[in-house]
Amino acid sequence: MVDIPKNKKIILFDGVCNLCNNSVLKVIKHDKKNLFVFAALQSKSGQEIISYLKIDISKMDSIILYEPGVAYYIKSTAALKIMKYFGGFWFLTQIFGLLPEKIRDYFYDYIAKNRYNWFGKKESCMIPTPELKAKFIN
Repeated sequence: MVDIPKNKKIILFDGVCNLCNNSVLKVIKHDKKNLFVFAALQSKSGQEIISYLKIDISKMDSIILYEPGVAYYIKSTAALKIMKYFGGFWFLTQIFGLLPEKIRDYFYDYIAKNRYNWFGKKESCMIPTPELKAKFIN
């Protein structure tokens, strides 16, 4: 299996989705405690992690937050757990955690289903700049 940095939370994302790539950059900007590392779902390491977790991504259109040794989270739950670590006014997003997961995921799925039409799609996965390379799992 891929070498996972210790004490890091792994965010698996759609590497060709413009919305997803912009979200990754936003997470990096707000990750003041350096808790997160990233892997595109399409990458070799992303595929190894998905296989290890036994996730069938053909039946799911979602970001995945994997906390090694703890659990993994998908869809709106993953997004809320990620934002929980940002600090500042981001704590207000946690109010959405009071909504039933089914309702949160309905909206998440609607956006996920339309993300390529609304935000566009890249031909290939994002190549991180040299400064950001340490944030990505090879």
